[in-house]
Amino acid sequence: MPREYLKKATLTSKSDASETKKIVRGILDEIEAGGDEAALAYAKKFDNYEGEILLSPEAIKAASALVPEKLKQDIQFSHANVKKFAEAQLGTVKDFEVEIVPGFVAGQKAIPVDAAGCYVPGGRYSHIASAIMTVTTAKVAGCKHIVACSPPRPDVGINPAIIYAAHVCGADKILAMGGVQGVAAMTFGLFGLPKANILVGPGNQFVAEAKRMLFGRVGIDMIAGPTDSLVLADETADPMVVAADLVGQAEHGYNSPVWLVTNDRSLAEEVMRLVPTLIDSLPEVNRENATAAWRDYAEVILCGDREEMAATSDEYAPEHLTVQADDLDWWLGRLSCYGSLFLGEETTVAFGDKASGTNHVLPTSGAASYTGGLSVHKYMKIVTWQRSTREGSKSVAEATARIARLEGMEGHARTADIRLKKYFPDEDFVLSAGE
Repeated sequence: MPREYLKKATLTSKSDASETKKIVRGILDEIEAGGDEAALAYAKKFDNYEGEILLSPEAIKAASALVPEKLKQDIQFSHANVKKFAEAQLGTVKDFEVEIVPGFVAGQKAIPVDAAGCYVPGGRYSHIASAIMTVTTAKVAGCKHIVACSPPRPDVGINPAIIYAAHVCGADKILAMGGVQGVAAMTFGLFGLPKANILVGPGNQFVAEAKRMLFGRVGIDMIAGPTDSLVLADETADPMVVAADLVGQAEHGYNSPVWLVTNDRSLAEEVMRLVPTLIDSLPEVNRENATAAWRDYAEVILCGDREEMAATSDEYAPEHLTVQADDLDWWLGRLSCYGSLFLGEETTVAFGDKASGTNHVLPTSGAASYTGGLSVHKYMKIVTWQRSTREGSKSVAEATARIARLEGMEGHARTADIRLKKYFPDEDFVLSAGE
């Protein structure tokens, strides 16, 4: 049967961002020209904050003392899990060398970037977990200098739990500055910081646009849009659990899409009945986001069978993908486009968001069709090298000269010629592709 939309989105997450681009471009230009003073002026304007910008050890200690002991233990638990997973990822990156032809050796070397800038949102929600996810992976990757940057509350500063998490996870400096000005400070090396080689972490549309504009002069983890989540559910799924998972992700933002794809009409109808009730039970700040996201961006799609469900999911390429269906091994083998996969009712996106170990900085807006999320690999440069004996270079030089001449690149060809003539003066070589 063809796909049937029991609920269709009226809006998409890819809205017109022209005004955002204009604002961000102006801020970046002013801060690059004006340096520390311009950044401080924007911090005063947007953060309404004039306190300590680079937190001292004393300030970090004082903030940490404000964090309840149980929360500290939870942060340490999450940090240990993320660190364990990141260390396992690091183990998959190997330096190696291989003999291409006799005497000619090429190799790979993984080198961590020197300076990482980790943005930790702190506006409507204080993203403690983002400090854990970004700083921990940078530390495991081997970055020499890690800055955690988070917006301060007016006249208060950064949430103490964010400060504690960033410190425990290995941040060398903690910058109390939000938005575009925080991203700019890390990129341009303001306040005595080293210039960031890479910027990572989630943020609002202004942070995302700043990272997009700066990409090229610095690396970034990805160009992120609103978070999105898809649930694949069959007749074995619990409608209440499915509905709760959809609502849990819809609370991220008014424009955060959530999608249900199922082959069971009765399940779909029951989920659609339950979701509004669950949203109404949320606190007001969460309820506003979830209401708008469900009303304007959510979709419920009925498919004929599990293959059509899987194909639909791959087409959407969601950031978060949950499977609450029979035969989980089949789904694991079949699905190919997602940021992070949650198999079975016993796991949920919130686990990955907060404490299970996999990273929650993930590709959005369909980008999971071509890239994965934040990992130790994002902080590393995979470079290559080669070395050869004179005899080993002979066949490579001959092929290079002929290919280069066929392409019309005579200068390239002559760099091979000169070596052949120097190393093998008594030999004649055919160095034109047409001969």
